[in-house]
Amino acid sequence: MANTIAHSMADCLQGLRVVDLTRNLPGPFATRLLADLGAEIIKIEPKNGDPARAFGELFKALNHGKTTEKYDFRDPKGIDAIKAHLKDADVMLDSFRPDVLEGMGLDAKTLHAINPQLVMVSITGYGVASGSTADKAITHDWANKAGHDINFMAMSGVLDQLKTATGEQAMPNVQFADLAGGSDTAVIALLAAVFAAQRTGKGRHITVSMTHSLYQHLVMPKATGALVKSFSGQKPAPQHDFLGGLLPCYRLYKTADKRHMAVGSLELKFWQGLCEVLDLTALKNSHWQLGVMPNTSESQAAAKTVSDKFASQTLQHWQQTFAAADVCVTPVLTLEEAQAHPLFAHQDEHGATSGWQ
Repeated sequence: MANTIAHSMADCLQGLRVVDLTRNLPGPFATRLLADLGAEIIKIEPKNGDPARAFGELFKALNHGKTTEKYDFRDPKGIDAIKAHLKDADVMLDSFRPDVLEGMGLDAKTLHAINPQLVMVSITGYGVASGSTADKAITHDWANKAGHDINFMAMSGVLDQLKTATGEQAMPNVQFADLAGGSDTAVIALLAAVFAAQRTGKGRHITVSMTHSLYQHLVMPKATGALVKSFSGQKPAPQHDFLGGLLPCYRLYKTADKRHMAVGSLELKFWQGLCEVLDLTALKNSHWQLGVMPNTSESQAAAKTVSDKFASQTLQHWQQTFAAADVCVTPVLTLEEAQAHPLFAHQDEHGATSGWQ
């Protein structure tokens, strides 16, 4: 956690009591975010523990600062112990398949009889089965299918959007479905539900579908694909979409040492500033806002000229060249370089997972 967070936001959720039945990544990351904001997290694991414990440092980063207890989820005494925690809890998170809670005696009807204001959030892969009592439930035949991040990304359409410049499928090393579709969506949903429960005295059971949430994150390619089709006559492949590498002002450029610079000079003023830095002033008007659409020969020629320019020098050279230029151009850092960069000074020293400042 950045030091500023400790002073500015670490007390925002003081008094919020969360019982966390989740394991692995999506749920624990969600409750880690809540803990960063001051919530009290009671992590309840089965007797054999959270499988994520095998990952060592990852488990510590996701779960430090939480109170941990272990119970046998198949033993009525263990379920009674969990219910005892839930009597005065504000939130319960789980990541079981649909209907598992009911089988354990932890369904919404049972728990709301104990604690009417309890907010229950279930993080699922594909939603819930037909007939579920979860509020705003997403119902379909996929509800009980097993899956992991790669499956949810694949089914949502997001994975198909991650293509190389030559159109090959890329394999991501960041768990977008787990974290954006699961953790972040769950946090938003539960905080909204807690706010409502405080006003109405009524809790609710919310189901978060990682696949459906991730599908909703495709707002840009859905819109820009239609935009490109309007002037090109055909729907673009992901690597040729408006923000997928089609525009000279918004793409990756390879350097002489086979690294990359990320050019995000989308607006005209940034593009013209980029051209000045690169000493390519003749290209200042070759921009989509001036009518030079990406499917034209002028736009393609501009991209080739800029590409040749970046390929003439190393990443270090361009990093220094653009250090003082405010034109939305940055080096593509490795994870190790990012960890060592002053931008992230102190960010990991407490194992924080948030980006709040």
